[in-house]
Amino acid sequence: MIARSLSGLLKKGDRVAVSNITGREASKVSTISQQYCGNIVAGWALGKAGSRIEVAGGKSIPVYGQFDEMITQLPEKRRPTKVIVYSPPDAVYGDVKEALENHRGSVRTVFVITENVSIEVTSKLRRLADTEGVDILGCNTLGVINVHDKVRVGAVGGDSPSETFRKGSACVISNSGNMVNTIASYLQSAGLGVSYGISTGKDVNILTPLKDLLPLAMRDKRTSMVVLYVEPGGVYEAEAIEAIQKARTTKPILVYVAGEFAESMNISLGHAGAVVDGVGSSASAKKALFDEYFEVPVFDADDRRKYSKRMSSHPRGLRVNALHDLVPAATALMAAAKIKRDFAPLRPLALRPWFVELGALAEVLPRDLVPYVADIPKPYGKLVKHYVTSSIGRVTSRQPMRDASHASSNDGATPRVYGRSLTGLMKTSSFVETVLLYWLGQPVKHAFEARLFDMSLMAALTNGPGTISAQGAKLSASAGNAPNTAMMATLGSIGTVHGGNGAKAARMLIKVFRDTDLVDPYDSSAAPDLDALVSEFVKQFKERKKIAKEAGVAYEKVPCLGHPVFNTEAVNYDPRERVIDEVMREEKLYNVFLDFYHRLARGMMEQHATSKVHAVNVDAALTCVLMGIAWPLLVDKKITVERAIDLPFLAFALGRVAGGAGEYLDHRDSGTAMDMRVPVNECRFLGRDQD
Repeated sequence: MIARSLSGLLKKGDRVAVSNITGREASKVSTISQQYCGNIVAGWALGKAGSRIEVAGGKSIPVYGQFDEMITQLPEKRRPTKVIVYSPPDAVYGDVKEALENHRGSVRTVFVITENVSIEVTSKLRRLADTEGVDILGCNTLGVINVHDKVRVGAVGGDSPSETFRKGSACVISNSGNMVNTIASYLQSAGLGVSYGISTGKDVNILTPLKDLLPLAMRDKRTSMVVLYVEPGGVYEAEAIEAIQKARTTKPILVYVAGEFAESMNISLGHAGAVVDGVGSSASAKKALFDEYFEVPVFDADDRRKYSKRMSSHPRGLRVNALHDLVPAATALMAAAKIKRDFAPLRPLALRPWFVELGALAEVLPRDLVPYVADIPKPYGKLVKHYVTSSIGRVTSRQPMRDASHASSNDGATPRVYGRSLTGLMKTSSFVETVLLYWLGQPVKHAFEARLFDMSLMAALTNGPGTISAQGAKLSASAGNAPNTAMMATLGSIGTVHGGNGAKAARMLIKVFRDTDLVDPYDSSAAPDLDALVSEFVKQFKERKKIAKEAGVAYEKVPCLGHPVFNTEAVNYDPRERVIDEVMREEKLYNVFLDFYHRLARGMMEQHATSKVHAVNVDAALTCVLMGIAWPLLVDKKITVERAIDLPFLAFALGRVAGGAGEYLDHRDSGTAMDMRVPVNECRFLGRDQD
């Protein structure tokens, strides 16, 4: 190996170049690295010459078409000393070869991020690097981080390397890149920071294996302990132990060997190189190897004292059987080797759930069995607040429901709807009241709600024989189908355009009113400023409409405003909606959602978003009735937003399928077979005859 120390792999002042830098992963990682340490001088990608990777803070990265072009144009003091390869597997050898043949003596180390590179190619890479006198790490490495110098290559540390890594005296070397991050976080609970984090990669052929890296860590002045994450496959660990046994100085090693559970299951750990391929390459064999070298049994967290007695003043190390044992094992190893903590332990390594709902059990369970509820980190806290603690709707827990239901049951004596006897409901309630119970999980609060819902279902029955859903029923009768097929045809003819506007309207109303203090939709005195809501809604609508027209695309219209039949006057009305509104006025009933819709219809014309006052159609009326019923349940988190949005569509479908049955019965009795077929002479072919 060319490097004589860990700093030879990466240190402050090293200049980095990135291949295929405009690729999705390479550009994202490079941007974060540049913000973290600013060590990337350039990148290259075929066909991308002259472009730049923009980075906040003025650290943008120039992009060249080829490596030799980059070397030629960069000043000598800006030429890269490190190269990161993000090329696809088939292009890795070509890019590394180009870099090493044209680097003019500047490049010292190559990091190959690409995974699943063939053994043939990795062998060629090894020979090429040796010929050029360059170190090469990978393939499938996540990179390296020098925490003391605050520099990294690759994605070690993820999006927040400063949070994952605190400088200290543990060198973490891992087959898995993500485990470098995980172990670094764990060690903070033992008061142990990191000097270097190194991902060796775990393709079939590791170009710089543990036997080359371990001696560097043993000689590093900043490192007092080495922590290893080891996977099955290869004999790299046996070679490494043989190498350090010949070294003059050794430092304690803490190791976790993964994958023994998979030995009898014929499965792999996901890395190409984590496949048992001979004697000594299995997880169990590697465990035995380390135990023999350490001369101490595997660490037992329940009996820590025996390790202090059995380990000498110069302990070789410890092996753990579980990742969470790394912290107590590190503490025991530091005590035996007289290694000082790098800092006070930051937090105990323990389960820190974001949600705990024990209810009354929390008061009777022993304190150590009641989990501590941790603060939710950014940005998840904001998302959780939005989706879970929002004033509107709730997130329900999911569970297998094949043979279970909250909505219905049957104990062998009587069927029930949400725990209420169906036979009892038959005596005391109406059909619409029972449907609402079935859909909402509880009875309606006001008697007028059931009556308005009944009117809405009647309004949904029909809008004449020309509607799409009525045509579905008539076509089915014309084809000689049975009644149930006709009803299915009716339902199949209802979609997001015909019948589905109610769902869009419900979604719109929830969006408009969710940030208001609305609790009771029937209390006009407590209603929010509807004119202000209308004004803001129309303003945003006009902006969206303008942008859509400039782009030459269709704009999304306001759902349930306007109707193709009732649309010829300066001020238009849907007669079915008028009946519902008139009944409400006569009985002095108020619905804030219907009021909003009426104001919106007029506000759209007054603010020149439309040329006329469009009708508030029957779908809007049906939606407003159901939103009035559902809103208090949404506020109290008794139903989900998704359920409230589905209600209008379900109601329209329920009414219209009954109407479809009527069309079927009429057409079957009075029509003739095949009479819905369009005559040949009325059909047009829009192509060109080919024969």
